[in-house]
Amino acid sequence: MYSRLASHRCPNGHYVPPTLAVAAEQPIFCPECGAEVRAPGAEEPAFNSQGACPTCGGTGIVRTVDESTLVPDESLSIDQGAVAPWQTLMWSLMKDIAREMGVRTDVPFCQLTAEERDIVFHGPAVKKNIIYQNKTSGAAGDMDFTYFNATYTVENALSKVKDEKGMKRVEKFLKQGICPDCGGTRLSQAARTPKLRGISLDRACEMPLSQLAEWVAGVPASLPAEMRPMAESICQSFQTVAKRLMDLGLGYLSLDRAASTLSTGERQRMQLARAVRNRTTGVLYVLDEPSIGLHPSNIVGLTGVMRDLAADGNSVILVDHDTQILSQADWLIEMGSEAGAKGGRVVAQGAIPEIARNPASQIGPFLAGTADIRVRERTEPGELFELGTIHLSTGAIHTVKPLEADIPKGRLTVVTGVSGSGKTTLILESLVPGLTAAVGKTKLPEHIRAVEAEGIRQVKLIDATPIGVNVRSTVATYSGVHDELRKIFARTPDAKRLGFKAGDFSYNTGKLRCPMCDGTGVIDLDVQFLPDVTIPCPECQGSRYGREAGRVWYGEYSLPELMAMDVNTALEACRDLKSVRQRLRVLQDLGLGYLTLGEETPSLSGGEAQRLKLAGEMGRTQSDSVFVFDEPTIGLHPLDVRILLGVFQTLIERGATVVVIEHDLDVIRNADYVIDMGPGGGEAGGQIVAAGTPEEIAGNPDSVTGRYLKRPVQ
Repeated sequence: MYSRLASHRCPNGHYVPPTLAVAAEQPIFCPECGAEVRAPGAEEPAFNSQGACPTCGGTGIVRTVDESTLVPDESLSIDQGAVAPWQTLMWSLMKDIAREMGVRTDVPFCQLTAEERDIVFHGPAVKKNIIYQNKTSGAAGDMDFTYFNATYTVENALSKVKDEKGMKRVEKFLKQGICPDCGGTRLSQAARTPKLRGISLDRACEMPLSQLAEWVAGVPASLPAEMRPMAESICQSFQTVAKRLMDLGLGYLSLDRAASTLSTGERQRMQLARAVRNRTTGVLYVLDEPSIGLHPSNIVGLTGVMRDLAADGNSVILVDHDTQILSQADWLIEMGSEAGAKGGRVVAQGAIPEIARNPASQIGPFLAGTADIRVRERTEPGELFELGTIHLSTGAIHTVKPLEADIPKGRLTVVTGVSGSGKTTLILESLVPGLTAAVGKTKLPEHIRAVEAEGIRQVKLIDATPIGVNVRSTVATYSGVHDELRKIFARTPDAKRLGFKAGDFSYNTGKLRCPMCDGTGVIDLDVQFLPDVTIPCPECQGSRYGREAGRVWYGEYSLPELMAMDVNTALEACRDLKSVRQRLRVLQDLGLGYLTLGEETPSLSGGEAQRLKLAGEMGRTQSDSVFVFDEPTIGLHPLDVRILLGVFQTLIERGATVVVIEHDLDVIRNADYVIDMGPGGGEAGGQIVAAGTPEEIAGNPDSVTGRYLKRPVQ
């Protein structure tokens, strides 16, 4: 559009009206000064081609030296290594030159004058004759050396970086910022010059896609009559792709949004839209839970994309649990019947009507609409706020307008809305930090006007971030089961006879851990020119324990054998161990009975991590606590959702206030109170459209969510 339809600027700064001569590759002359105007080719306004800003290379960001990192410890003198780049980037000779330039190198850096500090950070590249002694050979000689100040030392090293190892040495001295020349737009000045409908390309790319589509719709009419057929053709190509993205619920994204900042679901939908645009045929597409993060209204667009792929002669396989998307399948294969060791079999397969009638199917009743989806007793509407109110008042932030939100204490509140409607901003960027500030732990964020939360002493965010950062963190260690088992095994006759204490049974530090893998259960193999390969330890077969641990028994089992069991099996094996049984029962109640005790927590899914984080909370009184869950049903079967709702109910019975960001209709229907954000995403959202019981949301004509809640509860 911008290369063919825009107004281009002449060398003297005048804009030439749009003309068909650009596409016809005819000479163009400025009507004001007569200068010849060179119109760009289609690649020239592209930031990943000729239109890239020369300063940032089309990335929109620049790396500059962070002076605060150059002297991390000002109590040291320069001779003691205060100037970090001179130490690590192999320019230690610079301290001798700095001394020649009048800098005291034998006093703490904090005592240097402003002039001395300026020489260290920004001193000129002067040459100094220095007597230099080789530390290895002892040979000495005088040589002329050019002074590299601390800042230039880093800049010079950055310019010579050739690999990741070199970058790691330099990056600790750098900070990232918006490119000062392009303002983060990635585009060169020439690419930002043409104007269409009065705005430049960088300004158009800042618009949310839904707003941009409206703007593009007005492009043909803004042009001379002879240009409109061409303009309509170009604009239609844009609108076809834009509509698909908007159907997938991505209308709130702007074109200049960095792909690296997209969520997994957003990225997946972008790939789907591209696949449809490419019009492939004969391709097998495999989609892993594409419904993640999607509002029911967006799933309509998703199924439309899959229909288009199939219509073009492709095959689509998707792994999912959402009944709205499953109901659109031509063929369904159901695995089960349970998770873990009791699963792994095909329990039903066929067209949707067959699955709905199949008594062996667990998903069938949900597809047929006969499943009982009312899992918990909801609070009567007139009693919702009897236990108190949490009130949040916010100013505008991002695309969210100023809000006044009330949340009933001691109830289950679900926050809904289409993608990009402001749910995350309301809860994770406003409510959570607001409550944290209200209990005196942090400063109140600037955009929050007020928080009223009488009686609340703590807020607990239960999100899907991984638990633990290495393989030493397991289900057993995180839940406390391992600590209890270590104490029990240390009291056995075998342990006493062999002289083992509880600490010896730790596979982190104990002497019974496997000596080959050091208690990790895996070995990393260095494969030259390829990424490292991780394999189970050949000595302990992944159990993490040395052979000596197998000589200590409690009843019928050793500790390595118990760690290899799943929670359900371990419950039976530990039926006589009260403290262990209680902890295992909590895991089972959380729907995690299929996990093995020795399973690494970093490998758990987001939903599994969320529920495991709750293990230590289930038996406590929680009347002063607010629990916040961010899309906890991700990856859950409808039957697992029932278990999750039972977990929420347990917390509420203990006095907790539970707030859930969610799209799942069964969770919404079981809520005491619903706050629906919208009505759209991005600039079209950011407001509380409706608040009340699920029935009140369903009856609100302004609520998009309400349209999907109208199916009656069984």
